[in-house]
Amino acid sequence: MVCTGGIMISDAKIRRWTVWGLCAGVLCLSAVLLLSPKKEFSENENRYLEKMPEFTVKAMLAGEYTESLGDWLADHFPMRDFFMGLKTKTELAGGRKEINHIYIGEDGYLIEPYAVPQNTERIIDTFVSFDKKIKEKDVAVSLMLVPTAVTVYEDKLPAYAPLSGQMETAREIYEATGIHAIDCSEKLLAASGEQLYYRTDHHWTTMGAYCGYLAYCEEKGISPVPEEALEAQTVTDGFAGTLYSKVNDYSHRKDEITIFTNPADELIVTYQDTGEVSDSLYNFDYLQEKDKYSMFLNNIHPLVEIENKNASSEAVLVLIKDSYANSMVPFLAHHYKKIYVFDTRYYKGGPSAFLEEHSEVTDVLLLYNMNTLDSDSGIRGIY
Repeated sequence: MVCTGGIMISDAKIRRWTVWGLCAGVLCLSAVLLLSPKKEFSENENRYLEKMPEFTVKAMLAGEYTESLGDWLADHFPMRDFFMGLKTKTELAGGRKEINHIYIGEDGYLIEPYAVPQNTERIIDTFVSFDKKIKEKDVAVSLMLVPTAVTVYEDKLPAYAPLSGQMETAREIYEATGIHAIDCSEKLLAASGEQLYYRTDHHWTTMGAYCGYLAYCEEKGISPVPEEALEAQTVTDGFAGTLYSKVNDYSHRKDEITIFTNPADELIVTYQDTGEVSDSLYNFDYLQEKDKYSMFLNNIHPLVEIENKNASSEAVLVLIKDSYANSMVPFLAHHYKKIYVFDTRYYKGGPSAFLEEHSEVTDVLLLYNMNTLDSDSGIRGIY
């Protein structure tokens, strides 16, 4: 029995009220969950959310329905973004230095660790097969494997973080394939005092891409365009990339994106899948979306043809790549009359077959970053 302001309240009543309160809370929460508008896409996480699963007896008995329903509930829980952000804030306040497998580095850097590669032999075999297939063609083939922030910004990692081992794997691939290696790691490490990678995203910045471009020019005997001859433009200061989405710290400092254009170039950019033609390597419409990095080379296209009427040579380049190359293309464009850019995740013809039909090609560059190389589905499509 409890006395409150002279009124005696039995333990049984307190228990009943507690149960009624909990039931009311659950019913209110359920009503909010069912009646509130559902989002299909999470801007913060940059992914599509789970859809309400379709009920079938077979799925129910197999446990698949309840599992899918749990995923749907987790994705559409009321104020989900708020609670996820609160959880991250609590963990950061407690001194956590790794959240959702992302290191919380110094100077505001979110850094993705490097997983032990599982498919190195398969990747080597694929590169070798491609090289053999075009051996009779009179083209110079080069391979650039780009280290990510976990290697270049090792000094910004938490004290317990292991060494990445990225460049050891890269050297193994370079040696085993026998393809002309363009190692840009020294250029990146030498310039590591600058922002070469985004703080919130896994890509290198335009300055990082410029370091890769300098390494390419040095190996190819090309005179690079000096930085001061390029026009720099900061197009946004609100870029929140893939790592920002994984950590869920929605108060984290966002990134600037700076682009460089060469006033001497006169470009014709053709996207073969859509037929769209542009005079720019950038699509500024993406600056209104979360995935702002997609402004480089207009996001994903199986084949992009870039012609420069004011190129410094008559050479023609085939570039087989992942998205790291998208921000390096604006620098390369000055040196080639034409560049064919392949994303082999989506191009179905095979670049080797393309080379058979295009005798004007003089150079081939394979460019991939080390963090996604092991799982990049496009590797299998390069020949």
